[in-house]
Amino acid sequence: MSRHTLTPPRAAAAAPPATDPRRRSGTLLLAVLSLGSAAALTLTVRADVVNPPFQGADERWLDWMGGPHDGFPAAVAAALDWFGGPLGVVVPLSLLVFLLVRRRWVSAGFLLGVYLVGSMLVVQGLKHLVDRPRPADPMVRVDHGSFPSGHAAGAALLVVLIGVLLVPAARRRAWWVGGTVFTLAMMWSRTWLHAHWLSDTVAGAAAGAGAALLAWWAFSPALARERGRLPRPRP
Repeated sequence: MSRHTLTPPRAAAAAPPATDPRRRSGTLLLAVLSLGSAAALTLTVRADVVNPPFQGADERWLDWMGGPHDGFPAAVAAALDWFGGPLGVVVPLSLLVFLLVRRRWVSAGFLLGVYLVGSMLVVQGLKHLVDRPRPADPMVRVDHGSFPSGHAAGAALLVVLIGVLLVPAARRRAWWVGGTVFTLAMMWSRTWLHAHWLSDTVAGAAAGAGAALLAWWAFSPALARERGRLPRPRP
């Protein structure tokens, strides 16, 4: 009598996980809504950089952020300012090195492309296109152009990138909640430091998140195939 050993087929074991069409459609919809909001704010501000329709609301919010600028809020705002500055470059570079060491070539290309396009091309392009004056007397060192907020855009972009590349799908809901809180804190800090108008931070967060979500929608099949190859279960 012969013995038969059942082993799972190699092709089935190594097959990449399929992407959920409904989830992809939701990602695309959210990306379009975010980028559309950023585009609408851009056109509105560019039409009148000194006095856009919501300038009064921006000024009232800035009055609420009047102070006193000391204690725990000052420490939080300073930390977020530093995170969006020098550390804002260190984190994606460290993640890029990690992905290259793990030989996740598709993920590394996705990270590099999204970061360069989102942080530099989109944000800096909008800054030069609009060139909105900043609030008077910012409490930190700033460059030209208040619109949009580069710190808010970078925070939203980084939240999406880390969520896509490092956070397991089953835990992403908690990550999105925490990432939203972090992005809102960054938006608050930029207005509390009088570095941006409130609408600058809204446009920045929308542009950063929208660019990253659109890239995720486009790259999700390739990223799913890469994830399917990485574990390579043994028969």
